[in-house]
Amino acid sequence: MIPHNSPACGAEEAEAASRVIQSGWLAQGKEVAAFEDALCEFLGLPAGHAVAVSSGTAALFLALWVLGAKGKPVGLPVYACSALRNAIAMAGGEEILLDTGKGTPNIDLAQATSSKAEIIIAPHMFGIPMDLSEAGDKQLIEDCAQSLGAKVGGRRTGLQGKVGIYSFYATKMMTSGGQGGMLVSHDKSLVDAVRDYREFDCRHDRHRRFNFQMTDMQAAVGRVQLKRLPGFIERRAAIFKIYQEAGLNLLDAPVNAAGFEPVRYRAVIRTYRQGEILTALAENGVRAIVPIEDWELLGDGADYPHAWDMTKTTVSLPVFPALTDEQAVNIAACVKGLA
Repeated sequence: MIPHNSPACGAEEAEAASRVIQSGWLAQGKEVAAFEDALCEFLGLPAGHAVAVSSGTAALFLALWVLGAKGKPVGLPVYACSALRNAIAMAGGEEILLDTGKGTPNIDLAQATSSKAEIIIAPHMFGIPMDLSEAGDKQLIEDCAQSLGAKVGGRRTGLQGKVGIYSFYATKMMTSGGQGGMLVSHDKSLVDAVRDYREFDCRHDRHRRFNFQMTDMQAAVGRVQLKRLPGFIERRAAIFKIYQEAGLNLLDAPVNAAGFEPVRYRAVIRTYRQGEILTALAENGVRAIVPIEDWELLGDGADYPHAWDMTKTTVSLPVFPALTDEQAVNIAACVKGLA
C-alpha cells in the first residue's frame, strides 16, 4: 500500500542523531541553538529571532501566551486541526470560530477582521499561502505548520503577523525526529519572553514556567532536514505538476496572484465522488484521505457552509517526496477516470 504521507529520513539524519548520542549531551543545548539560527537564516530573520520548542502545539500555546490571550477573544478557522482549539483553551482565551473563504481551505479573512476577535490564528492550509496584509489592527498568529517554505509577496510565510509558528511533526514539510516546533517573530522582545518561559528550571525567581524544550537529538535531525527542505519542496512540486497535467481539479493559490508561492504539503482535489475515489484508490493499493472530515470541524457544519462544503468535496492524494513519477502517474490515471 502506498501511504498517504511518509517522512523522508535516511542516513544523514541517522548520522546526525548518532553524533549527538556520542557527544554525551542529549538535552537542549548547542544543536538547538544552531537549529534556531538556521531557521532564522532560511526565513530571512536576524539570528536569535526563533525559539525551538517541543511541538507545533507548544509553539502555538506560547504565541497565545506571549500575546496575552488570557480572557481575550481569539479567532480561528473551524476548518483546522484541534490543536488550535486546545491551545486557546490552555492559554485561557475565548474562541471565536470562523468559516473558510468560498472555494478555499483558508480562513475568511474579511469575516475574521470584522469579528470581535482581538487575536487571529491564520493557518496556511495545505501549503496554500494567504495574504494577511488586510488584517487591520488584529494581532496575527501565522500558523505555518503546513506551509514552511511558501512565500507571499516574496517573503516566507511566518513573517506577516506578530508571531509565526511551525510544526516539525513526522509528516510535515520536514521533521525534527517525529515532534518539534518553532516560534519566530520580528519583535525580539516577544521571542525573548518565550525563551524565558521555556527555561523553566534553576531560576532565581518564582515565576511560573513550563518545560517546552526541544532536545539536541531532535534539533540535529531538524538541521539536516532543513538543509534538505528545498529538495523536498522541489520534489513535491514535481509530483503536484503530474497531477495538474493529468487535469485533476486541485486546490491551489489564486491563479493570477503575484508573489504567491505555495508548497505542496497536500495535493487536494475537489470532487463530488469522494467515496468512489477513495475506494478505487484503495483497491489499487493507494491510501488517500479526506483531509478534514465533517466530524473534525471545530463547530457545527451548518453554521459554516464553506468549511462544510470542503469536508464533502475534497480528497487528499499522496505527494510525499519518496513517491515516484510512475506511482504519481498511476494515481492520477485512477482518479481521472472518476473525478
